[in-house]
Amino acid sequence: QVQLVESGGGSVQSGGSLKLSCAYSGRSFSNCAMAWYRQAPGKERELVSQVSSIGITTYADSVKGRFTISQDNVKNTLYLQMNSLKTEDTAVYYCAACYILESDKWRFAHWGQGTQVTVSS
Repeated sequence: QVQLVESGGGSVQSGGSLKLSCAYSGRSFSNCAMAWYRQAPGKERELVSQVSSIGITTYADSVKGRFTISQDNVKNTLYLQMNSLKTEDTAVYYCAACYILESDKWRFAHWGQGTQVTVSS
C-alpha cells in the first residue's frame, strides 16, 4: 500500500521558516517525479515545486528564492524548506508522487493527506 505522510506544518510569523517532510513508502519511487502542492482557502490547488526522477527542480514564481525542494532516497523522504514566509503562503501543503497518464492528461498518482501551514503577520 502506497503511503505519503506529510509533517512539519504549523504556525509561524511572517519572515519565519518551516521545513515540511513527506515520508513515502509502499512501492519503488526511484523513477518518479515528486512534488509539493498547496491549496489556500477558496483557491485552486497549485503546484509549488517538483523534482524529477533525475533531480531537476522547478518552482512556482511565487516561491522562487524562498523555498527549496530536496529528497533523501535513503530515508524515502521529500522535503520542502520554506524561508521568508509570507501570509500568502498560508495553505494546506500536499506532497505528490509519480506521474501517470490518464485521459490524455498527466497527473500525480499518489497524494498525501496534507499539512497545514499558517503564516501570520
